[in-house]
Amino acid sequence: MSVKLFDYQIEAVKKMKNGCILCGGVGSGKSLTALSYYYLQNGGDPDSLIGGDYIPMDDPPKDLYIITTARKRDTLEWEGELSPFLLSTHPEINLYHNHKVIVDSWNNIGKYVDVTDAFFIFDEQRVIGSGAWVKSFLKITKNNDWILLSATPGDTWQDYIPVFIANGFYKNRTEFTREHIIYSHFTKFPKIDRYIGTGKLLKLRRSILIDMDFKRETISHHEDVYVSYNIETYKDVSRTRWNPYKNEPIQNAGELCYVWRKIVNSDESRQVAVLEIFENHPKVIIFYNFDYELEILKNLGFGSGVKIAEWNGHKHEPIPNSKSWVYLVQYNAGCEGWNCITTDTIIFYSQNYSYKVMVQAAGRIDRLNTPYTDLYYYHLKSRSGIDLAISKSLKAKKNFNETKFVKW
Repeated sequence: MSVKLFDYQIEAVKKMKNGCILCGGVGSGKSLTALSYYYLQNGGDPDSLIGGDYIPMDDPPKDLYIITTARKRDTLEWEGELSPFLLSTHPEINLYHNHKVIVDSWNNIGKYVDVTDAFFIFDEQRVIGSGAWVKSFLKITKNNDWILLSATPGDTWQDYIPVFIANGFYKNRTEFTREHIIYSHFTKFPKIDRYIGTGKLLKLRRSILIDMDFKRETISHHEDVYVSYNIETYKDVSRTRWNPYKNEPIQNAGELCYVWRKIVNSDESRQVAVLEIFENHPKVIIFYNFDYELEILKNLGFGSGVKIAEWNGHKHEPIPNSKSWVYLVQYNAGCEGWNCITTDTIIFYSQNYSYKVMVQAAGRIDRLNTPYTDLYYYHLKSRSGIDLAISKSLKAKKNFNETKFVKW
């Protein structure tokens, strides 16, 4: 099996360096590009990346550690990417002797803080904030070569702090805060008012961000499918602030939004819309938010012979391979870390609050090796206040904020 990179991947490899963030849209081939960089850094031949015969690396190359999502680890997705380089997590298959290849999840990153002189690929960027993962990341990057892969790099300058520290741009979070953050004086808790010195921050980000200039061959068709909802019940809840499902007063903005969404998301017209779409698309992925939506979808009656599988906090089932199937995926559990090239259709049963999550979910079928040119995305929504407000935020590429919307 030979490696043949696309031109945009070759250009990215040329620009990459230790401590960079390889940034490419979902499905752009970041994994193969990252391994190609590792291959060249360890004595590989550039001709091997453009369809030539495989020329081995130095023996042994640096040990390779890939920190990724639990799902990518468990589905052995990285094994497929490693095989053209004659690498494997199984020593008996690995071409190189006395050489480690480890693929593990972010949950276990702490196990590798004492590793030295190895090469780390951090997949699906998780180094945000100041928790245990970030502390482990900073320890690892002091003594090893490393790169980060991300489809959606940081939303704010704060998100870049750990990577900036790992690159030696700042000693610690305190130094970054002192140089660049002005806090608001009018809030009970620390809230960023604005960033200063952003010219320097832009320069630093440009120095480590490697954008893959990826032009998609696919055409995405997004359709808003408007459904009905119980207007009277919705208005009653808005007026009384009473939770009809618990039969008690609503306590806060989050609960009010949850109740509104349950009213609109449980409406029968939304279920009918799913079945109508399924008639024309017999293999479909359906993204949903809540367990009650899962129960609705599982009991829709898609027909005999239709295989239904789930990926969520309760079950981790593979994508069916039958003639007709429905794959029910909870957003937070399954918006990233897996791919599907056996369907051209996704239904968003309800909207997620996060723009990033919605983009990542859509990317599950938009892959380099998909056999489909046209991809279909159906966004189910009502014309209720809550649905329209979420749509407005997502259209502006922002996350929906419950407190701002409700003004509790």
